[in-house]
Amino acid sequence: MGLPVNPKLMSIRTFLKRKAAFMPGHKLVFTNGCFDVLHSGHVDLLTRARALGDSLIVGLNSDESVKMLGKGDDRPVNPQDDRAFVLAGLSCVDAVVIFHESTPLELIKACRPQVLVKGGDWPVDTIVGADVVTKAGGEVVSLPLLEGYSTTDFLTKVRNN
Repeated sequence: MGLPVNPKLMSIRTFLKRKAAFMPGHKLVFTNGCFDVLHSGHVDLLTRARALGDSLIVGLNSDESVKMLGKGDDRPVNPQDDRAFVLAGLSCVDAVVIFHESTPLELIKACRPQVLVKGGDWPVDTIVGADVVTKAGGEVVSLPLLEGYSTTDFLTKVRNN
């Protein structure tokens, strides 16, 4: 039967059409990731990222993109459409766009956020797209992670039980 339609799931083309209707001064926040097994750490990070602006767009690694990152032969655990649907169900997320490249650089260039956010395991100077955002006058933020929450650690625990 398939997943129900969610208007927060969109292509970059659709997002850019919607972005054109934003009021002047609208502060767009962007983050990205695999979000393979959504957990409390993800929700905490996404909620804090959204609080930094007026709307939050999440760039979601496609299944092929997750494979390129070398997270393991059995990753992603959940297919991209399921991961996107779950993210879109969060009230703090305003849009989800799946990208197929190894990094979200082209997506960041296209959507031009005022705030670029990653988790605290990413130093600001290593965040993909940081130079693009700062050159445009935006801000790059590395938010501290919620301690004790990691997809890799969670999957290790599940596999060992």
